[in-house]
Amino acid sequence: MDVPAMGLRLEPEPGGGGSLRELRARWQAASLAAGWRFPSDWALPEVDTVCAAVLRKGSAEIPIAALARARAAAGAGLGETLTDLAALHAVITPPGDSGGLVSPDVDALPSRLLRVAALAWADVAMDKLATAEVIDPLTGLPTASYLRTRLRELYRRPGHQVSEDHTLLVVSVDLSGVSGWPRLTAMILIAEALRAVFDGGESIASLGPSTVAAAVPRDGRIAAKAVMLRRELHERLSVDDQLESVGPPKIKLIRLPATHESACDLLQRLART
Repeated sequence: MDVPAMGLRLEPEPGGGGSLRELRARWQAASLAAGWRFPSDWALPEVDTVCAAVLRKGSAEIPIAALARARAAAGAGLGETLTDLAALHAVITPPGDSGGLVSPDVDALPSRLLRVAALAWADVAMDKLATAEVIDPLTGLPTASYLRTRLRELYRRPGHQVSEDHTLLVVSVDLSGVSGWPRLTAMILIAEALRAVFDGGESIASLGPSTVAAAVPRDGRIAAKAVMLRRELHERLSVDDQLESVGPPKIKLIRLPATHESACDLLQRLART
């Protein structure tokens, strides 16, 4: 989303902030005082570009939009980004308007400046959200939310009967009496076995602390794949004596229901098993 370069200008306070270094230092001090959380993350290259635009009394929209995008990319929240911008506005506001106090106030920002920064920040933040893949840190598999999204895509295909064309292969293991290293290792090895067998683009996910699943096509290969998976699981889980307390994994083929909503309910129930 490109922000048009129109004539929005921030005027530096008369008699103050004569150099880029001075303005940047005053802005940073005001931003930190207003609650900027990580001082080492504040100084981005785009900060100097904004300062230069302010000092030459040129249009500030493009530099501010670029800074807002950079803040979003670096992980700063919208509130923090706008408060930082309010800190700049406060240090360049003539003393007569503020009683000589530097008091960052987002509500005092010009409405167009607020809009430019918010839209630029949201542009990057939404893109990050749309492309992010939520991963279970233990198994390295996508989480149930990913599988729900992939199933939604299947259910939305015109003329596509998901319950006829796909099935849910579920692997669960009884870890009720297992803790510590064996429990962690067992789930990692189960995830590895699933990835090794279903390597053709099937949607695999971790549903819970002892359950993983894959949405797989209902074709002539599914029975052979299940046998291969059982062999891979046995080979991996039998190599370490410390995994003897882990019961044999159970493999189930579960028919997907008629609707996506019912499929999501099914995933929730499986996660509790």
